[in-house]
Amino acid sequence: MAPPLWRWRPAAAARPFGRARSRGCRPPYVGEISTKETTVSDPLSDPARVLIVFYSRSGSVEALAVAAADAARDAGATVRLRRAREVADADAMAKVEGWTENAARQNALYPAPTHEDAEWADAILFGTPCYFGAMATELKAFLDLLGPQWKRGALSGKVGGAFTVASWPHGGSEVVTLSLYAPMAHLGMVILPPGYTDAAMLEAGSPYGASAIVGAENADPRREDLDAIRHQSRRTVAIAQALIAAGEMPCRRS
Repeated sequence: MAPPLWRWRPAAAARPFGRARSRGCRPPYVGEISTKETTVSDPLSDPARVLIVFYSRSGSVEALAVAAADAARDAGATVRLRRAREVADADAMAKVEGWTENAARQNALYPAPTHEDAEWADAILFGTPCYFGAMATELKAFLDLLGPQWKRGALSGKVGGAFTVASWPHGGSEVVTLSLYAPMAHLGMVILPPGYTDAAMLEAGSPYGASAIVGAENADPRREDLDAIRHQSRRTVAIAQALIAAGEMPCRRS
């Protein structure tokens, strides 16, 4: 059971609602996300660095990822937004309406995630659709390539979280979110679910992570869904920044 609302602080004012993306159109500010970085001499005063790695076939997960990036930037973080690449071949993609076109559009906007991105970040948010109760193969493929980082402990101490999109209310959102925490544990990350730390989490998602239910037509996420991921992103930045300031972020130690 969720804790009583009277114990909570009021939710932060939501940004004016608008579509985080429209199909076939460039989302606002995306071009600045991967290039605008702040350089300072003291690593403990450097803004939190947030990596958002997602896979999106129709654009629904993309919308949550863009909202997360927006919120993290507003909270003062430096953000890299990355899209995992397809593992299916062109013939398989052509059999699903819009897949080829959406992949081309998104790949033109978002670079593929790299090992360097993961080591650069203080916090990583992973986003995925729910396919048969599991994360997308494309995102799993990226995680499976982090063996060298696991061996060196390069991601230990970084803050980690997850968000998902499913077609139906019982389409696997919670189990897929929880499944993403397993590789984070192996990597030694500080797993940070949103919990019920804001009223936005009562309206969308779960205490494990923000999520959206988009139906068979892959509808745009609702305002409530975007509010939930924005809160999760802001919370991720706040905790990462606190760990940095306390000298507890291993990758910032000289």
